[in-house]
Amino acid sequence: MCGFYKKVVHYFSLVKFSHTLFALPFALIGFVLALKEPGVDFGWLLLLKIVGCMFFARNSAMGFNRYADREIDARNPRTLFREIPSGKITPRQALTFVIINIVLFLLTALSINLLCFILAFPALAVLLGYSYTKRFTWLSHYVLGIALGIAPSAAFVAMTGYFTPAILVLSLSVFLWSSSFDILYSLPDEEIDRQQGLHSIPQKFGRVKAMRISLIGHLLLFFLIPLFGRLISGSWLFVIGACIFLALLIYQHAIISPTNLKRLNAAFFTSNGIASLLFMIFVVADLLFLQ
Repeated sequence: MCGFYKKVVHYFSLVKFSHTLFALPFALIGFVLALKEPGVDFGWLLLLKIVGCMFFARNSAMGFNRYADREIDARNPRTLFREIPSGKITPRQALTFVIINIVLFLLTALSINLLCFILAFPALAVLLGYSYTKRFTWLSHYVLGIALGIAPSAAFVAMTGYFTPAILVLSLSVFLWSSSFDILYSLPDEEIDRQQGLHSIPQKFGRVKAMRISLIGHLLLFFLIPLFGRLISGSWLFVIGACIFLALLIYQHAIISPTNLKRLNAAFFTSNGIASLLFMIFVVADLLFLQ
């Protein structure tokens, strides 16, 4: 039992399960927003299926990323002790894990409706294809942004079968938010990426310009988040949530500098994880209790 428990822990670490806080809150906003549409009713089973799709899709993407990057990770001191390079999980075990999650993702999508099943394939193409983009383009951060930006729209479409301007603005917001913080996360790998022939915005433009590009992406959210609030007729609860979210974006840029990345983990995980969770709580409360 102890060995089984350790293996489960290794798999959760492989896919960085704690980072689920980034996309899942926005998917839940999409779910609740769909409940405001005519003829859409709440269902626990449907909510469970949507969360299941998120879980399986993310496991597929992260597991495949670790599998595809296993040799790259083994040459990078920062990633040398990840599960595959360190031998905690074999490449075959990781690939098997990915295939199982892909199958479960497709079956769960099919159980929701045919449209979700059809859209699951281009979603998988983005989720899995991202792992190779760093090999040929510095725009890889934005492919990751697309992968995370899919979440709220996917939950909304699962409920309604269509898109609205509000859900598209929310997805665009998640795209800019996540791609911009991924640029920050890649800052320590600037030199190792250059040595290995990998592409990233820090590798191409340098650390200072990369941080400016990231900041610009986050500043655009000062327009998009209020626009989203207007489209959903957000009240004072939305305003509070939006202010906290936007303040934490500025905070993560304030605690790091081109010459000091010691607090990068706090900027990347703590700030963004708290930001997404609190934003969800206030927006969902607004939608459920004040509208």
